Amino acid sequence: MTLFQLLMLGASAFFAYKIYEHIQTLQDPQESDMKHDTPRTAEAFSPFDASSLIDKADEEMQKGDLQKALAIYSEANIKAPNNPETLFKMGYTLGQQNRDDEALEYYKEALALDPNNSYIHQAMASLYRKMAAFEKAKDHLENSLSLDANNPITYYNYGNLLVDMKDFDGAKKMYENALRLDSNMKEAQEELDKLTKEA
Repeated sequence: MTLFQLLMLGASAFFAYKIYEHIQTLQDPQESDMKHDTPRTAEAFSPFDASSLIDKADEEMQKGDLQKALAIYSEANIKAPNNPETLFKMGYTLGQQNRDDEALEYYKEALALDPNNSYIHQAMASLYRKMAAFEKAKDHLENSLSLDANNPITYYNYGNLLVDMKDFDGAKKMYENALRLDSNMKEAQEELDKLTKEA
């Protein structure tokens, strides 16, 4: 698991864990569910509250069961809509399944509700980079840095983006900034070493 993935999983504090059996029967949300136009009500789902569901979905993410995690996040989103944390995690889970367009929509919703969240900006930057929309990725990394200039992972991700953009001098500076903040970040050191050898 990459540093970025660990960061996304650890972006928010977990709620108290509650075990329940019903999740074995949960299914991946249908397209209508994902678009928020489902006619079902919250009472049609389990009796567990949204925070307990999010906690269980986090556990499923850590175990690698993306489908089950997405189903539980979707249920939590119906029980307690307009929660940027839930929307963010749904976007991240969809991104891990290469459902990039859907992931982006959830990230946009989360960002609209929580515009000063540097983690959402980083997640969107990562997705835009994957989609080769480099300028949009760059904009979100700049926004992330404007909100938190002391996160080494942001600089590391920015360095990776600049390598893709063939701005190798800029990438070196970003890796150096990452190492200035975290001298033990071996990934940044490895990428910096590659660029130094190729120079």
